Amino acid sequence: MGKKVVTLGEIMLRLSTLGNTRFVQSDSFDVVYGGGEANVAVSCANYGHDAYFVTKLPKHEIGQSAVNALRKYGVKTDFIARGGDRVGIYYLETGASMRPSKVIYDRAHSAIAEADAADFDFDAIMEGADWFHWSGITPAISDKAAELTRLACEAAKRHGVTVSVDLNFRKKLWTKEKAQSVMKPLMQYVDVCIGNEEDAELCLGFKPDADVEGGKTDAEGYKGIFKAMAKEFGFKYVISTLRESFSATHNGWKAMIYNGEEFYESKRYDINPIIDRVGGGDSFSGGIIHGLLTKPDQGAALEFAVAASALKHTVNGDFNLVSAEEVEALAGGDASGRVQR
Repeated sequence: MGKKVVTLGEIMLRLSTLGNTRFVQSDSFDVVYGGGEANVAVSCANYGHDAYFVTKLPKHEIGQSAVNALRKYGVKTDFIARGGDRVGIYYLETGASMRPSKVIYDRAHSAIAEADAADFDFDAIMEGADWFHWSGITPAISDKAAELTRLACEAAKRHGVTVSVDLNFRKKLWTKEKAQSVMKPLMQYVDVCIGNEEDAELCLGFKPDADVEGGKTDAEGYKGIFKAMAKEFGFKYVISTLRESFSATHNGWKAMIYNGEEFYESKRYDINPIIDRVGGGDSFSGGIIHGLLTKPDQGAALEFAVAASALKHTVNGDFNLVSAEEVEALAGGDASGRVQR
């Protein structure tokens, strides 16, 4: 039986250049929809859970197209408020080799950024839920969205729901000072904290002893910071992905989890070539939610999440369109890429 998983955030219209063309070369764009928590909801729906995505979208056809994109993959849209003027947009130029990918946001004054608390009945939304997930992108969108995040967290706690956060610092949306002033008070509601080393530093002020830019993500450097974060904020789990960036199309990928007693480090995947890394972190969050809800221990949960995310890097678009069986096959050791006949 699937569990009821709720996510809250913004789904955007994504306009991608074709192939590896640059923005300035492009006279047409590929259209898909995506956004942090929407991507997590799609993953959870693919794994058989009752995944609800909460947002606000305009009543016009572009808003409806975003709703339809979620419904197509089984995400429940019952709690999406309709109204407002804009669907947020982001433009993606996919890099290659030493040229990084680029994202340009056009999301100011979107419907969810200007949504009011009256648009949502969070007690009804959280009733019977097993899990609530949000990311640092949502409170960064606007002060109103930050307030919605707090109200959702409070309702989740009233209903005994496990709360996870993906810290997801976005420097194009806010400063680290603003991020910390908003994010730190929200941590009292969080059971499961997910984030990489940069997120932990910028959102919460914790810095690991690791040279990230130089690609040296030694797990030992994380143990102290994991313990300190768990102690300060009372997290049940602290989780970080460890990405080694060799180029835009070649990454090493693993993760680490801490449950307050012991650490577990996943196996490492060499991802080459990367087809689309946007949504890689969201696919990890979706995998860890499924893993912690269904697996016997934190190690098995983490291996599922890392394998799910490794697979996402091979899928075009924001959504991780893989089944639990495909993830299990990879986590179980089949990384050959041979044709399944």
